[in-house]
Amino acid sequence: MEIYKDLKTPENKQFQELLNSQMSKNKIEEGKIIEGKITKITEKFVFIFIPGLKSEPIIDANELKLIGLNDKIKIGENISVLLEKIEDKNGEVIVSAIKAQKIKGWYKLEKAYEENQSIIGKITSKCKGGVIVEHSETGSLMFCPGSQISDKPLKSIDHLIGVEQKFAIIKLDKMRGNACVSRRQIVSSNKREDKAKIIEKFKVGDIIKDAVVKGYSSFGCFFEVTTPDGTLDTLCHLQEISYSRVNHPDEIFNIGEKHDLKIISIDMEKLQVGCSIKQLSPDPFEHISNYEIGGKYKVKVEKITDYGCFCSLEPGLSTLLHSSEISWTKRNIVPKKLFKVGDMINCVITEIDKEKRRIAISHKLTLENPYEVFSKDYPVGSEVNGIISSTNEYALYVKLEKLDIDGFLHANDLSYLNDPEEELKKFKKGDQIKVKVLEIKKEEQKIRIGLKQTGDDPFNWFNGKKVNDIVTVNVISADNKGLTVKPEGCDMQFLIKKSNIAVNTSDARPSRFVGGERIDAAISELNFDKRKVSLSIKLLEELQNKEAVSKFSSPLSGKNLPFSSLSERLGEKKNKDDE
Repeated sequence: MEIYKDLKTPENKQFQELLNSQMSKNKIEEGKIIEGKITKITEKFVFIFIPGLKSEPIIDANELKLIGLNDKIKIGENISVLLEKIEDKNGEVIVSAIKAQKIKGWYKLEKAYEENQSIIGKITSKCKGGVIVEHSETGSLMFCPGSQISDKPLKSIDHLIGVEQKFAIIKLDKMRGNACVSRRQIVSSNKREDKAKIIEKFKVGDIIKDAVVKGYSSFGCFFEVTTPDGTLDTLCHLQEISYSRVNHPDEIFNIGEKHDLKIISIDMEKLQVGCSIKQLSPDPFEHISNYEIGGKYKVKVEKITDYGCFCSLEPGLSTLLHSSEISWTKRNIVPKKLFKVGDMINCVITEIDKEKRRIAISHKLTLENPYEVFSKDYPVGSEVNGIISSTNEYALYVKLEKLDIDGFLHANDLSYLNDPEEELKKFKKGDQIKVKVLEIKKEEQKIRIGLKQTGDDPFNWFNGKKVNDIVTVNVISADNKGLTVKPEGCDMQFLIKKSNIAVNTSDARPSRFVGGERIDAAISELNFDKRKVSLSIKLLEELQNKEAVSKFSSPLSGKNLPFSSLSERLGEKKNKDDE
């Protein structure tokens, strides 16, 4: 190259210009797609001439056939290849026609994605979560999720495999070279155009005949409208179903039923049509002045649910008869066992709310209140026979005679003396007992009864007695807590605590007693309201000591002690100091 070192000569300058022009025409760079011309064809290989390369690259003929370039395998034909390496370890040029086609296909997918255009492809196979779609123009493979195949569930997609159709590109990952497409968007778009044509023929105020109930949700009912141009789904909002309150459409409608609808709104942007059923008839609340609270009326059962019956005072004026207002005494009522659709029943209006457009009725108010009857026949303090209807861990429920009413009998009201829990175990369902009425709450429908109140109260033994009175008791038993004793003539037992056995601590030993002893004790506490009594031997000793001192001691007793007048002297000295 020394001959061209001097660039000042005209010959060398001319050579430099020619070399630069040739290199500018063919920018040879790895990783780029370049055009080459077929110069030679053998049974297995195709030789390509690319200007700027020191040797001709070779491509396997099967590679060209695999990507559909059979017609291009001719001498003189131009084909696009990806230059992978200008020179490998063997000094050969490495190119690929398949990779070049994939890259070109990716460029076309990118353009379609940016311009929001659909592409033509066909489903080639199924895979986990969806299907594989082949781009018809470039052969690029893309993924279509199962949720994007159609706008409605399909039992089988076999009829779609291998069929060329439009797809929308919904996601591109340039780093990974992945593309995600959707057939559902294309289908929905086509349906949107058809839906717009149908909606354009309607206007607000039109009446739609025989719309079919298709489904419902918590906010309304969906209807299917059939027209000469196709079908249209429309919504009747919950508030537009009825003038009366409706909690859920399934209270009023059944799937497949036909109803007339009135169009009240049309949204061409969202392609939505709003309809109303209640506006097809006059507002029945305009006649509400014909009804009054407390009035007795006949109503017709229209629909039965688990929690009550929907009834009508007149066509369109609906009201709810709640299960709690059906009977005075029955609990957990199943309305369908008592009524059937079409029944005419007597009810009393208990509430009229014009703002909420709500009417409440009661059937039990047309019947005699058994609690009022019971209060007249069995006032508080009366005794009545009953049968135990049920039990739980703290009470009995007693069905009172002649009336279907249960009285509440707490375990504490079973016995004055025995443990309530143990006493409760003695009774079972079906037992007949005689009880006393303790309390009647007609408004709350509750009656409280007692068993122990039917006998004498052993606490009455203490009537006429007071604190500090002395009683004679029999020792039943002794333990570390104290003495269990029973007053003579009384059925109740009491505990004299260890601290109340004696004044002297050394004598306050329960072990001094073995049971069966007859001793005296004083009443230290007596509360009739709380039914509480405390006994004390210590208090008796203190009272006896005090009485002995007051009877037998002298006023001068203790004067001979040296310090007996000490307090008097200190008082005199203090007075002198103050002077």
